[in-house]
Amino acid sequence: MSAESASAIQRSQVDLIDFVDWSGVECLNQSSSHSLSNALKQGYREDDGLILESDADEQLLMYIPFTQVIKLYSIAIKGPEEEGPKTVKLYSNREHMGFSDVNDFPPSDTAVLSPDNLQLCNHVEDYVCVLYMQGQPIVLKYVKFQNVRSLTIFIEDNQSGSDITKVQKLALYGTTVETTDMKGLKKIEDH
Repeated sequence: MSAESASAIQRSQVDLIDFVDWSGVECLNQSSSHSLSNALKQGYREDDGLILESDADEQLLMYIPFTQVIKLYSIAIKGPEEEGPKTVKLYSNREHMGFSDVNDFPPSDTAVLSPDNLQLCNHVEDYVCVLYMQGQPIVLKYVKFQNVRSLTIFIEDNQSGSDITKVQKLALYGTTVETTDMKGLKKIEDH
């Protein structure tokens, strides 16, 4: 891929927060006082004091449905150096998985994060905000995330191996899929 096409792809990516179906969002093993909305919702996720925190152990299992089909290109996760996520598994279009299901299905993609990956910095390019992690976005296997109706994110462990995992910010970047409005189609009369 040439540098021009790479930058064109980045410019076309948007924060997919406006396409999340909030009525169906779930997170298993979240602390009741530190829920997923703290890390995912715009306005909350910019406040470093608001976090998503695991409850009984270090694992978190998030289910994020979308209001329309999307193409997911990259993911950004911000967390503390020691309690931030380490192994993150992503499942495209796997609805309502439980912790017992994560080993039954291969993930669409897996990211192993270092403490450096968890520290975000924003860079503005041509009036488009592009999120970088240490200068590079965490780009997913794009072919695995072409027609995404829902995303399940399994945080398997954290950087230090402690019992609590903390996520300060979770952002998803991609594009919407142009779909045909079937109600707008008219029947063609036979001649």
